[in-house]
Amino acid sequence: MHESFPRIHVITDSLDVIRAVAGQDDVAVQIRVKTTDAEAYALTLAALEILRPAGTLCLVNDRIGVALAAGADGVHLGADDLPIDAARRVLGPSAVIGATCRNPTAAREAVAAGASYLGTGPAFLTSTKDGLPPPIGPAGVAAVVDAVPGVPVLAIGGITADRVPVLPSHGVAAIGAFVVDPKRAVAEFIEALR
Repeated sequence: MHESFPRIHVITDSLDVIRAVAGQDDVAVQIRVKTTDAEAYALTLAALEILRPAGTLCLVNDRIGVALAAGADGVHLGADDLPIDAARRVLGPSAVIGATCRNPTAAREAVAAGASYLGTGPAFLTSTKDGLPPPIGPAGVAAVVDAVPGVPVLAIGGITADRVPVLPSHGVAAIGAFVVDPKRAVAEFIEALR
């Protein structure tokens, strides 16, 4: 799974962004809606109509019920969401389940509980999410990567293409980087990840 697992995760609530990145190499989309389940469900259904034919992985941020009801490929869970082993029971063995981990201990626990991949960070300062702990930096990302050999680890938080070379991760996940010109941003990340 590690080598073929998408290295660029576009986190969005915009169908325009989803249309722009659908079908691009090495890309997965995480649907992140901070309003209601109903809106998250509607957006996920609309996203799947675009992403499925393009062969692009579609995950739902935080909301296991929405992912299951819409038929998404899986979820990405934060520290305060349903536990990974519970999500695995609900979504089944083939679902992709990501987990946010900020240190090696949490990373090993997440993988033992059934996580398919990990997101770690914030790698750098970010304004996208309030109340985050201080950035863990490239060294913190490396510590998580080293703790779970063979498991894809995505750096998140303040991610830009020019910061990729210092990140010892399988790939990256970002929100802000894809707002203005998603297609160009993907191309820049692909180049930076080479």
